[in-house]
Amino acid sequence: MIVSHPSGNGPVLRAQEVDVVRDGNHLLRQISLTVRRGEHWALLGANGAGKSTLLNLLGAVTHPTRGVVEVLGRRLGRVDMRELRSYLGHVDPRHAPDSPLQVREVVLTGLTNTIALVPRWEPTEEESRRADHLIELLGMGSRGEARWPTLSQGERGRALIARALMPSPRLLLFDEPATGLDLAAREQLLGSIDALRHEHPSLATVLVTHHLEELPASTTHAMLLRKGHCLASGPVDDVLTTDLISACFDHPVRITRGEGRWSAKAATLVTAS
Repeated sequence: MIVSHPSGNGPVLRAQEVDVVRDGNHLLRQISLTVRRGEHWALLGANGAGKSTLLNLLGAVTHPTRGVVEVLGRRLGRVDMRELRSYLGHVDPRHAPDSPLQVREVVLTGLTNTIALVPRWEPTEEESRRADHLIELLGMGSRGEARWPTLSQGERGRALIARALMPSPRLLLFDEPATGLDLAAREQLLGSIDALRHEHPSLATVLVTHHLEELPASTTHAMLLRKGHCLASGPVDDVLTTDLISACFDHPVRITRGEGRWSAKAATLVTAS
């Protein structure tokens, strides 16, 4: 059982030679990953590559079939998983409150890790001030009293980041946060992620996406997954290359980076005449 906040020493996340097998199928094979304070990782790969499976391990949602996973210094299989998850921030765009809460109320539920306000629970003045600060930081200052059903998908995404930050986590996990967003909403969201990383320099993050265009400029490291295997892992400039991305997605592409952001275009195939 966890009896205190996990230690601030050592890696935030560590996976060592991890396999995940479900119904006889290998979803992950021999995956190793270490995430340290202040690092911002991207997990990329095609559909079925194992990204969500790995994120569930890192978020203390599931156990590995083989290997070791340590989250905030605690080894899965030797801790209360539910309590461990209370120390993490998990941003899932599919989160849906079961009542038309205001943005501020949704953010405050990050303290109780619930989808609704807990009856007879009241936040302290300090907690209320923190909620207001995070709402402002995420560019939602004018929408704090807005009801959840009236928000755009982009506004919901930013509100959920504020919610995930309420318990002051050392680790923040993003599960395809830009899914379904239009261009403007995506850029607002990525700008907000960059801003919070600047304001919280010791925070570690892991972001899952299919698209390089959805990576914030502050990304420091990346892992490429292909059919459950790690194709490449390390500093982002060493991993997000034309050759490695082409191999990861099994399609020739050309990778460029401008003003800190990445883009991918289909490579021109030259055929012999």
